[in-house]
Amino acid sequence: MLERRQFMVVAAAALAPGAALAQSWKAKYPELVLAVVPAENASGVTERYAPFVDYLSKELGVKVTLRIANDYAAVIEGQRSGNIHLAGYGPASYARAFITGVHVEPFATTVNADGSVGYYSVFYVRADSPYKSLDDLKGKNLGLVDPNSTSGNNMPRFALNKMKINPETYFAKVIYTGSHENAVIALNQKTVDVAANWFNSETDSNLTRMVSKGMVKKEDFRIIFKSDLIANSPYAYLKDLPDDLKAAIRKAFAESPTKAKAAFDKLSDGKDREFKTVDHKFYEPVVELVKFVDQLRKTKS
Repeated sequence: MLERRQFMVVAAAALAPGAALAQSWKAKYPELVLAVVPAENASGVTERYAPFVDYLSKELGVKVTLRIANDYAAVIEGQRSGNIHLAGYGPASYARAFITGVHVEPFATTVNADGSVGYYSVFYVRADSPYKSLDDLKGKNLGLVDPNSTSGNNMPRFALNKMKINPETYFAKVIYTGSHENAVIALNQKTVDVAANWFNSETDSNLTRMVSKGMVKKEDFRIIFKSDLIANSPYAYLKDLPDDLKAAIRKAFAESPTKAKAAFDKLSDGKDREFKTVDHKFYEPVVELVKFVDQLRKTKS
């Protein structure tokens, strides 16, 4: 009887190699840490991501913890050290991680409601200001977001360079505000005269999200510049995670719009359609953009 039981246990294990593999990675990774770049303040990030983190914990069968990063660099360095297993990047901050040797791999990005997979960098001014274009803002204060923000720094600098504008000499001050929300707040409080930000459409932007939270009024701001399309932001995991764990993460993300619609919709205020599978190749143009901006700084410093 004992021999028969032993045979049955061995046979069951042979029939379920996937389960055994899952147990092996769960033993090594009883907790996974997800961090996202700070597009909004800490409480906003927590509120937006908490339901999705709960969903991931349930689907993966291990605790998933949300880490609130102080700035974009904290997410990059957290993945460099291996303390952050999953990260929600901006395209340029992912590119910065890649350029500086972080062993990280993008696996998903969001698809907009209209089916596109990109967004824009815009310059806002106050609606009650006299400024109609960047030509009117010489000697004024420019608000950028973070050195590693795509729409809040890298794309604006690239666009300004095409206009033959050196921000450090053209504007009276260039101020990094730390987050997209802070950039709009600085503009609203007249700390800066023009501010860079991200924009999907008239009904989906950082500004519209702030409006929905009662932080500002949409009619108080005007767009005076919109960039070319930028690839949507990636989620990335550490390259050295077990393949079966990475597959489980990809599956959980892909199924979230149907399995956890409310949690998925919370991430974008219901503006995104689904997750799309991506890899590094999708972000190679952004890597080249970041390298260009780096060289630009060197030549103008």
